[in-house]
Amino acid sequence: MWESETESVRGREYGNGVLSSNKHGVKTDGFELRGQSWYVATDIPSDLLVQVGDVNFHLHKYPMLSRSGKVNRLIYESNNHPDLNKIALEDLPGGPEAFELAAKFCYGIAVDLTAANISGLRCAAEYLEMTEDLDEGNLIFKTEAFLSYVVLSSWRDSILVLKSCEKLSPWAENLQIVRRCSESIAWKACANPKGIKWAYTGKPSKVSSPKWNDLKDSSPSRSQPVPPDWWFEDVSILRTDHFVRVITAIKVKGMRFELIGASIMHYAAKWLPGLIKDGQGQGPADDMSISTNSNSSGGTGSSSWKGGLHMIVSGTKDDTPSIQAKDQRMIIESLISIIPPQKDSVSCSFLLRLLRMANMLKVAPALVTELEKRVGMQFEQATLADLLIPSYNKSETMYDVDLVQRLLEHFLVQEQTESSSPSRPPFSDKHMYEGTQRSNNPNAKMRVARLVDSYLTEVSRDRNLSLTKFQVLAEALPESARTCDDGLYRAIDSYLKAHPTLSEHERKRLCRVMDCQKLSIDACMHAAQNERLPLRIVVQVLFSEQVKISNALANSTLKDPAETQYQPLIPNHKTLLEATPLSFQEGWAAAKKDINTLKFELESVKAKYLELQNDMENLQRQFEKMSKQKQTSAWTSGWKKLSKLTKMTAVENHDIVPQISTAAEQTRKTPRRWRNSIS
Repeated sequence: MWESETESVRGREYGNGVLSSNKHGVKTDGFELRGQSWYVATDIPSDLLVQVGDVNFHLHKYPMLSRSGKVNRLIYESNNHPDLNKIALEDLPGGPEAFELAAKFCYGIAVDLTAANISGLRCAAEYLEMTEDLDEGNLIFKTEAFLSYVVLSSWRDSILVLKSCEKLSPWAENLQIVRRCSESIAWKACANPKGIKWAYTGKPSKVSSPKWNDLKDSSPSRSQPVPPDWWFEDVSILRTDHFVRVITAIKVKGMRFELIGASIMHYAAKWLPGLIKDGQGQGPADDMSISTNSNSSGGTGSSSWKGGLHMIVSGTKDDTPSIQAKDQRMIIESLISIIPPQKDSVSCSFLLRLLRMANMLKVAPALVTELEKRVGMQFEQATLADLLIPSYNKSETMYDVDLVQRLLEHFLVQEQTESSSPSRPPFSDKHMYEGTQRSNNPNAKMRVARLVDSYLTEVSRDRNLSLTKFQVLAEALPESARTCDDGLYRAIDSYLKAHPTLSEHERKRLCRVMDCQKLSIDACMHAAQNERLPLRIVVQVLFSEQVKISNALANSTLKDPAETQYQPLIPNHKTLLEATPLSFQEGWAAAKKDINTLKFELESVKAKYLELQNDMENLQRQFEKMSKQKQTSAWTSGWKKLSKLTKMTAVENHDIVPQISTAAEQTRKTPRRWRNSIS
């Protein structure tokens, strides 16, 4: 017997779910099952055989004709046939279980209505045309009232009825059962958590999922506040198309897009086992042993709730991989179509993993393009592990480099659109505007540049990667996005290692994507002795390094010693670590000794250069002295020789003074003769 919940007041007024008919023409104590056939426990022999699937029902005409318009019409149409006592109902919704309950109702036997059998019984009543025209209070009226006043007022019953509608298409859809249950679930999911009085599953238990009766005492409680994601696990048991209906109804009710995105990620983690690598979230393989009709057993009819019921994507041993892949492709396409359009509604990592599976399962190209645009909106949040998507389109490269190129283009288009848009928020939603403002962060392009450099380093090891693809992806970002080209140099060096047969022209073309002036000191040290680089690039690296050293020395001399004492400069190594990706930092370990050796040699060269400069200055001074001596040596040397001769002959000249005087007189007379001769 169905037990109504505490929030269902009208359900308690509805006879506790016991359905019976006051009018019946055949007295019976019930039905008896003998093999694959049902018999009415009465002394009156049956005159009507109804075949539903593989089960036969031996009934009587009067109880069925008085309440079922379809049975009445079939018997009337078969009057001309000899076998008029047999009716086959092959397409009856709900199958033999629903017809058994409908037949019991026709005989006046009490029927226990539960959330598990009400949808099938309602569809069967519509199929059998059990309307009010034949009998007042017929089965259609009774089941419709139970749905409206009992099921839709209950949280768990709405979910269970919607779950039971999976095998009742299109009847459940045409009778608006799916729509009404979806809207009921949406209204309750959007309710204020402080006002929730009903039980919910919450996070799945690791051991076993609790029953509903146990949850009434444990969840929710006034001592523990209700979390905003309390409805995620309960809704995740639904089939994909019904889950889409619920999420669509929740969007209409105005729930926050962050919660809607979180519920979609929770659902994907449950039914797409390859989406989550860390093992969090229960996959469909864990729910394969759960039965869908666990609530249809007899007795009290207590429904056992588990973390997830059997779903078509779960698969069985008889399922082929193609069928399971088709079901998963349907799930991915459905989830892509309901992701909220606002940025940050789902994580970028989730979008990239969904994109990976979409390419693997060959989802519709239009949906893949839409998903790529969504990734471009949040591309700065991506990680290297999520970008390493294998190439599933029979490409020569190991990873799908073209896909990353398209994602980067979408990111640049989005950045350009947001930068050119007016500063006034285009949306009335506050959360959407905040998400848009976060995308205008100037550091977004720098993070994307580091991500692309790390990606190039990884994919460059693939020998099938062409130089053109590498160059196009490296040059896609503007020059302002990279403040340091160390990561790009690391990728170039890795590409040169994996492609040793490149010509000199191709190596120059490859290195042209790098700016040598943006390399750090350690990167310049490594590049100066890198034999794989072209000679022209090595010269440019050495020149840029010399310029950096000169600028650093000039800046250090201009600074006040007191300021440098209390305000030390930021170490270059720390700046390098902050500006370069992790993959490039790991690559320096192997070349650390060479870098230190090159630093020592550079210092030695500087010392020798200073010594040579001093020697040159000394030689210059000596040369200047020698040049001055050569200019005055002819006159000074003559006078010195004359003075020496004068001193040496001083004594001798003292003895022959008369002779000198005579000679002097002669010399005095001589000019007169010269003057006379001239005159």
